[in-house]
Amino acid sequence: MTSKVLNYNNPSLQGSITVPGDKSISHRAVMFGAIAKGKTTVTGFLPGDDCLSTIDCFRKLGVKIEVDGTKVEIDSPGIDGWEEPKEVLYTGNSGTTTRLMLGILAGTDFHSVITGDDSIAKRPMARVTNPLKQMGAQIAGRKNGEFTPLAIQGTKLKNIDYAMPVASAQVKSAILLAGLQAEGTTIVREKEVSRDHTERMLKQFGANIEVEDGVISLKGGQKLHGTHVDVPGDISSAAFFLVAGAIVPNSEILLKNVGINPTRDGIIEVLQNMGADMVIEEDIDDAAEPTATITIRTSNLKGTTIEGDIIPRLIDEIPIIALLATQAEGTTIIRDAQELKVKETDRIVAVANELKKLGANITATDDGMIIHGPTKLHGAEVSTYGDHRIGMMLAIASLITDSPVEMDDAKCIAISYPTFFEHLDLLLK
Repeated sequence: MTSKVLNYNNPSLQGSITVPGDKSISHRAVMFGAIAKGKTTVTGFLPGDDCLSTIDCFRKLGVKIEVDGTKVEIDSPGIDGWEEPKEVLYTGNSGTTTRLMLGILAGTDFHSVITGDDSIAKRPMARVTNPLKQMGAQIAGRKNGEFTPLAIQGTKLKNIDYAMPVASAQVKSAILLAGLQAEGTTIVREKEVSRDHTERMLKQFGANIEVEDGVISLKGGQKLHGTHVDVPGDISSAAFFLVAGAIVPNSEILLKNVGINPTRDGIIEVLQNMGADMVIEEDIDDAAEPTATITIRTSNLKGTTIEGDIIPRLIDEIPIIALLATQAEGTTIIRDAQELKVKETDRIVAVANELKKLGANITATDDGMIIHGPTKLHGAEVSTYGDHRIGMMLAIASLITDSPVEMDDAKCIAISYPTFFEHLDLLLK
């Protein structure tokens, strides 16, 4: 672990940055490029640890992948031409890699084994392995496929009509990726719509997929074709600087090329509801994913209630939203966010514990948090729990503390935002 002391003396933040490529889309661009026959180029790729784990897995399957900074070139024989891996497929800290790979590998004609780091070993996989087993997948692992390591014996799959019990883009994507190789038409039904990058990218790679009123239909046996993917900036990464711009005095930040996919833009709605001084200029293009330039200024914020169908649209942003709420007038209530308990760590408990150390008035609940504000924050020794989003939240918090914040593990931030501290330094005035 790499500890870091953060000591900012009444800073302001001024200037513009372009946040790194979207992590979710970067993962999928590599996956779909590997499944497709031919050449795929990816620009704007996020070269963070998680996405590099995805690349490593596909190289072990015989796919040629070249990485040059944020550009990736994939030359694949197509999924039918993959090799049985001689090594275990190691997914590091990436839940997206682990869960989506299960769906991809289930319909191959070879044996493979997936494992990850200590955090992945604790994360629930039955939510993916159970529906895949209904499709005929042969997956074995600890607790009957609940935890990694997981062994997959590829086999012929059949279609499924599956009603999602919880909103999860990872589960939905794993089923659709398996459905691509299954006989018949696979249907996924969502009560609450989760991020739709997989559906958009399937179309981009030439698949015929129907999406209507929360019902997704995909006919099996379709072949994907290599293409070009331009990855927009990650709104989950932009969220940290959106909040920083709103809570740090005398600040104005311009964020370029931010992905504003409507299944991911909950943070924007929350900022607007809390009264943030923010301007959004949508980019005009025909890209698969919508983008915008966003300007955020120091704001007078008020508390709000965050619950219901907005939660899947901002689930990864809740740690930084909790910090935002500590600087808002009144009470902010976050409900229906129990999914946070099964992220890299139990983010409900972790966020409440660490913000309390800094002086926040915050209470963890079974499915969220109650935060009273505004409160002045002070320095302390804090823990990231090895979770990149907790780490970035605490770094932003240190901008408004009256004394230094010592973070136990700053290295974990590289998982999704390798240039986070460089961008912060660019903005500091």
